[in-house]
Amino acid sequence: MTLARLAARHGVATAYSPSAGVTVPVPDATVVAVLGALGVDAATPEAVAAALDAAERADRERLLPPTLVRWRGAEPAGPPADLPPGTRLRVTTEDGDAVTGRSWEHLPLGVHAVEAQAPDGRTATATLVVAPARVPAPERRAYGLLVQLYSLLSTRSWGMGDLGDLRELATWAGRTHGAGFVQVNPLHAGVPGAPSDPSPYRPSSRRFPDPVHLRIEEIPEYALVGPEHREELDLILADAADLRERVLGKGAVIDRDAVWEVKRRALELVVGGVELGPGRRADFHDFLAARGRALEDHATYQALAERHGHHWRTWPEELRSPRAAEAVVRDDPALAVRVDFHCRLAWLTDRQLADAAAAAREAGMEVGIVHDLAVGVHPEGSDAWAQQDAFAAGMSVGAPPDAFNSRGQDWGLPPWRPDALAAAGYGPYRGLLRELLRHAGALRIDHVMGLFRLWWVPEGREPTEGTYVRYDAGAMLAVLVLEAHRAGALVIGEDLGTVESGVREELAARGVFGTSVLWFERDWAASGRPLAPAEWRAECVATATTHDLPPTAARLSGDHVTLRHRLGMLPGELARERAADAAETAEWLGLFQRLGLLPEGAGAEETEIRAVHRFLLDTPARMVGVWLPDAVGDRRPQNLPGTWDEYPNWRLPLADEGGQPMTLERLAASPRAHALLRELHARTAVPEARTTPSDARTAPPGARSD
Repeated sequence: MTLARLAARHGVATAYSPSAGVTVPVPDATVVAVLGALGVDAATPEAVAAALDAAERADRERLLPPTLVRWRGAEPAGPPADLPPGTRLRVTTEDGDAVTGRSWEHLPLGVHAVEAQAPDGRTATATLVVAPARVPAPERRAYGLLVQLYSLLSTRSWGMGDLGDLRELATWAGRTHGAGFVQVNPLHAGVPGAPSDPSPYRPSSRRFPDPVHLRIEEIPEYALVGPEHREELDLILADAADLRERVLGKGAVIDRDAVWEVKRRALELVVGGVELGPGRRADFHDFLAARGRALEDHATYQALAERHGHHWRTWPEELRSPRAAEAVVRDDPALAVRVDFHCRLAWLTDRQLADAAAAAREAGMEVGIVHDLAVGVHPEGSDAWAQQDAFAAGMSVGAPPDAFNSRGQDWGLPPWRPDALAAAGYGPYRGLLRELLRHAGALRIDHVMGLFRLWWVPEGREPTEGTYVRYDAGAMLAVLVLEAHRAGALVIGEDLGTVESGVREELAARGVFGTSVLWFERDWAASGRPLAPAEWRAECVATATTHDLPPTAARLSGDHVTLRHRLGMLPGELARERAADAAETAEWLGLFQRLGLLPEGAGAEETEIRAVHRFLLDTPARMVGVWLPDAVGDRRPQNLPGTWDEYPNWRLPLADEGGQPMTLERLAASPRAHALLRELHARTAVPEARTTPSDARTAPPGARSD
């Protein structure tokens, strides 16, 4: 009982409910290990009692919590009501203005410092986050494209899609088809070295982008490479063309490591061999000053990883922390040069991200580029090295057992410590959001439920032996809403899977959109029937699929069942699984026909995919997303959860219905893609007053006709 009280004080669950009416106890050993990762000794009954006594004493003596949140226009507007009478308060705003007294109603939005002094001599300091009530909302309904950028090669790509391709896609989709946004996979910096992890959801750093996405020829200094290096540059270009041809013409999968090696060779010539002009140098220096120590640490990690490998826990002792490594870099000119090199790469990538965002706006996109925030980082990456105090040692984020995975999941990502975040005024989190939102019209947050709680798995234990650790959702949301407001960006939460009661409602109250996927939108509480369009929520991105699910062509044809059978992943006998899948598909197609969404009749894949998107457009969803492979009939999933070497996850180029790799240029000329996007444009271009579904369709009696 004492252990449970101690755990509760630190937000550590001692039991959880995987479904209604079911409670599963958490092993004591797990609770003890998680508390230990939070700096609380609970190894013995005596240690538990001492820790609980210390926590209760600290609560009695505490004047202020580490971080306070105030929402604009909400109560209370002032300091905590339980402060001792006579306590003097001083707020120093982030602009340096001083405010005394208990009236905080007119404090500006921002992150401020609070100082308190009680009559008995006790003092305290805290961070005060003043946030608007909600994130910005879209001005009108929009549709957009969802794309894994690496998969979208053009005839100018170097073996994988790049930021030049993103700019071209946004310009084409916006100008030609009235698309309101393009959502991309995380572009975070990957872990250096080969072989690298191809997953964009297990990055080295979430704060800084990966220069592998650079369009080399569009770096201004590229044209200034001297004649003495032209022969070498020609060889690099030949290697780049070979990488492109392997993927587009010879059926090879995308090789990120090979692409980076070729681009690195080019960047050594461009960055190392060409002096910046005065204006460019001034811009670079401004970039360095604005990012400060965070960029210096990231670049230092990159330079050290080149020399010692990315497993920083095996580095020489004096390099295992950023502050100690600073002295080593100062005394090593060669290392300092490499740090500057990686700072330059971050700057160049940032500038091409800005170009893509500007192109999206100029193409008329209401939202623009939607960037993606992964749920965590690699334990041996840059962020984990630079922010060691903020991460829980010996812990990994995952998911508990559920109906889809009886063994639970371990994602291999170290979690942030909620106590460390609060003590730092959520500085690491604020810096991350601010950087990602710089060039984003919207930010998608993977596993947005992690703002409330995460499933921690102690090192060496099975995912079933984990537990939930709670975060201060009010503070996490306040920082998110504040930074999105400052950037004028929307926020989209990926809230699929197990979601505890009240989370979706709290997110919606703050203007955070959810994610609704067609095949999951059923009346699960009763009959399990598909939800009619009118029953969908409005504040969401409605899609047919995601990067972790089969493309719509594979779903409709049953090819996804065949693929899982081939890989030995089906839970039951093949014929039974095929029959169940076919029945589910027939149920949806029948609904489409009853609603007048499939006047052409079932049986033709292209028209069925168009019916899927007509259905999405008939929902009230404010944003409708089109998985780019669905526009051309690609059947292959980009990622098949539960596989590693068995399937080329995160390495497949966009392909047509026959599996032939498809360039961006072919996509733009595809009659199939044009037909789908033309209909989407026509339906979303009409202002909010919506009329009958389409001039090509006749709704049957009783069908919804809004």
